[in-house]
Amino acid sequence: MITCDVLVLGGGIAGCSAALRAAELGADVVVVAKDTLGESNTAYAQGGIIGLPPPDAHDSAELLASDVEAAGAGLCKPEAVALLAEQGPILCKEFLWKQVGVDFDHTGALEPEPTAEAAHSARRIWHVKDATGRAIQTALTAKVRSHPRIRIFENHSLVDLLTVPHHSRDPRAVYDPIQVWGAYGLSPDGVVRMCLAKRTILATGGLGYLYLHTSNPASATGDGLAAAYRASARIVNCEYVQFHPTTLYVPGRPRTLLTEALRGEGAHLVNGRGERFMRRYAPEGLELAPRDVVSRAIFQEMAATGEPCMYLDLEPLKARLDLEARFPTVLATCRKAGLEPLSQPIPVVPAAHYFCGGVAVDLDGRASLPGLFAVGEVSCTGVHGANRLASSSLLEGLVWGYRAGESCAAESRTTALPDPDSLEPWRPVPPGPEPDPLLIEQDWTSIRTTLWNYAGIVRTRDRLTRGRGDMGYLYHRIEAFYRAAPLSRSLLELRNGIICARLIFKAALQNPVSRGCHYRLD
Repeated sequence: MITCDVLVLGGGIAGCSAALRAAELGADVVVVAKDTLGESNTAYAQGGIIGLPPPDAHDSAELLASDVEAAGAGLCKPEAVALLAEQGPILCKEFLWKQVGVDFDHTGALEPEPTAEAAHSARRIWHVKDATGRAIQTALTAKVRSHPRIRIFENHSLVDLLTVPHHSRDPRAVYDPIQVWGAYGLSPDGVVRMCLAKRTILATGGLGYLYLHTSNPASATGDGLAAAYRASARIVNCEYVQFHPTTLYVPGRPRTLLTEALRGEGAHLVNGRGERFMRRYAPEGLELAPRDVVSRAIFQEMAATGEPCMYLDLEPLKARLDLEARFPTVLATCRKAGLEPLSQPIPVVPAAHYFCGGVAVDLDGRASLPGLFAVGEVSCTGVHGANRLASSSLLEGLVWGYRAGESCAAESRTTALPDPDSLEPWRPVPPGPEPDPLLIEQDWTSIRTTLWNYAGIVRTRDRLTRGRGDMGYLYHRIEAFYRAAPLSRSLLELRNGIICARLIFKAALQNPVSRGCHYRLD
């Protein structure tokens, strides 16, 4: 058994910020990472993070809040947006830049040099070339590893949250309200460990891998969201899955993100005939319209022309930017695929990118279950509403991670752990054959294809109804599989994936109103 004041499940920007802040305030912190610490969606973020604008910039917290709410299509939580706009850029400067030491790009000035991105009214995006997330993650990981009050358990999969009364030995605890006291985790050697914690922070990231075409890594399987659902935490806005307009299209290969900053700096979207088709779909915003608008425009243009992709033309950038210096990751990715982006347009398609819903939390990341907090993509703070503004996710993870760490450290000082003997240890199933990898892969193919086809960029009642039915059947089959087979990471991920898929279908079917990245034709 592991005991601690604060248990952080996840090691991206939200989890690391929470762990560092809690440890700074004296808490005994345990960080559990699904992979090696630092291998998270944060590391895949290219474009940047909303920073503090220069003093002479025509920008303000109020203007930033207005941009966030405009992108959120009328579904943002005003107090959450105000908090992000007022505190986020300051934390970006004081915590990430000065304390953690992220080396944001600058041009000889005293402060980082901002760039532009879609749907922003000002140049306010701090970046490290086109690998901002990797730079932030590397710096945070180093700080977490070196902190004396933080213990790290890597390559551990979340099995379930540890809750009373669900895991209590006393049958009379059924009358008590649900309280979270940590989690069960699967170690690399196949042993389930109980981690008993005064406060638990979910920072497990998103669920992009549930879709056939995604910018996310294969580890983004909705683990924290599914665990929170099983524990009966309040979950909201699951129909709002954001699709990034531009991922590299190479037949037979996984999609790779092409940063928003390309269009922010002036790249054009064109079809196979070289036409700048955004003039027909968003004549005012063009390529810098909100992501849901641009993604649907590409989807509709592909349907109208019969082409398998659209194209991103970098020609307008070449005269004023050193693209080799500014976008080395993008250029290297294209060249690795046999493309030369400086002499030919880049083939692109939309792909699942970011989950705007999640575990409902307050301004400190506190969930509906006592003892549980959620930060980052697994949470729903209300900031993103129905569609996320570019480069706001890293900032949200920073703000809510920092605040949750602060709150958890304070609460842990006045909280006593329950008697470990009052809680049930994990009961493994009897020894048996390992799950067949081919069966798991087939079930994943069904989940990912069904979500893409029936709950993708454009949805209808008939598609959603069929998809929900198919996922219901598959859920019962996977659940029986889970109950009978030895635990493994792949089996846990599959179970979490089907639970999250059903949450998306249920929410999308119940909401007939098209808003933001939830678009219904009927």
